[in-house]
Amino acid sequence: MTIPGRAFDAVLSDLDNVIRFYDMAELEQREAEAGLPPGSTAEVAFAPENDMPLMRGEITKERWVETIARGLAGRVPLERGRELGNVLAETKFWADETVVGLLRDARAAGLPVLLVTNATPWLADDLALLGLTGEDGLFDAVLSSADLGVTKPDPRIYREAVRRAGVAADRCLFVDDRRENVDAAVALGMRGLLYREPADLAAVLAPVVYPRSA
Repeated sequence: MTIPGRAFDAVLSDLDNVIRFYDMAELEQREAEAGLPPGSTAEVAFAPENDMPLMRGEITKERWVETIARGLAGRVPLERGRELGNVLAETKFWADETVVGLLRDARAAGLPVLLVTNATPWLADDLALLGLTGEDGLFDAVLSSADLGVTKPDPRIYREAVRRAGVAADRCLFVDDRRENVDAAVALGMRGLLYREPADLAAVLAPVVYPRSA
């Protein structure tokens, strides 16, 4: 529903590096023990040829871990590579409560809030661990690349998000920490926010969610 005077009528948000953040300390310790510089495992794991099949739901967690192990072969023994891959796959994470609070306020103000994320096939379990499902659910809809088989910035995932939001593309605010994903949303007519910190989101939500204080 379009509300006169509002800049947008739905919020479409990314997950990682906007809502969810990871604690990489254990992985970095294991990498140091293996004689690897920090970030070595992630560099292999998130290379497009290894990461994108997972994000599209084409491979399992176990298969992903195996590709990580083989990608690290020659630097560490295969079994050590599997160990590092499993540590990465099970890395602890948390939700930024400031951002969660802002999105809850947006929903309370009548704006649909949708999650639009390049995600693993076990996203539902992760959202439950974050406390963002069930009675305390944060999202009106969850669009996962692993379920849809397409990843941002493919326009198809954005068009499906707009359809589920129930408003026109130009009435959607799209929030993401990656420039190419924001640019793709803007190209479809959405308002884009390149996220860096909670203050960025608070500033753009204020006139819509807290109009009397903006």
